Amino acid sequence: MDAAQRQFCDQIDDATQRLLGTARVIAEPDLRQPSLLSGWTRAHVLAHLARSADAMRTLLVGVRSGQELPAYVSAEARDADIERGAAQKPKDLVTDVADSAMALRTLARQLPDQAWPRPVRVLDSAPFPAAQLLTRRLVEVELHHCDLAAGYTPADWPTAFASMELAEPMRTQRQDRLSRPQELLDSVPLPRPARVPGQPRKGIGPLFS
Repeated sequence: MDAAQRQFCDQIDDATQRLLGTARVIAEPDLRQPSLLSGWTRAHVLAHLARSADAMRTLLVGVRSGQELPAYVSAEARDADIERGAAQKPKDLVTDVADSAMALRTLARQLPDQAWPRPVRVLDSAPFPAAQLLTRRLVEVELHHCDLAAGYTPADWPTAFASMELAEPMRTQRQDRLSRPQELLDSVPLPRPARVPGQPRKGIGPLFS
């Protein structure tokens, strides 16, 4: 792993830690409320992030072994897995997101240098180098954190991510979060406070070391 890839991994670690800090304080009723993604609750957004991490890890297992493994069995299987994940209890869902992120992180940091240029694809996408999975994961975590409508907004993005040069469709996806109409943002109430104001959040210790 070269210096640029290590930097991406560090950014993913930080973004994931922020995401989990938010997810851990969303109470059960608010987890089932709509997110900013049409048709998905906050639980669906988190379940998608967990299954996407699993899919990326599968792709990296494939490039490490020289096999072409599918990210998902099918689009239908992907959607079914998200539905199952979204039905989990809050604690189990957060653990799912954390464990899947850790499994992806572990494999990515151990992947041989010669594996990163190998092509992968997600469902019917055009092939792209495995190294691009790091960018895609960072984009997913940062954008979907905003989609939770739980207090994290584009204004909270680190400068390194907000100014990062992104290829399409990631560039447009980031811009979509920046240009959401106020009426959409107002239509999804923030989760109710899950802690006493002024007190530190509990149980959010470092995920990665």
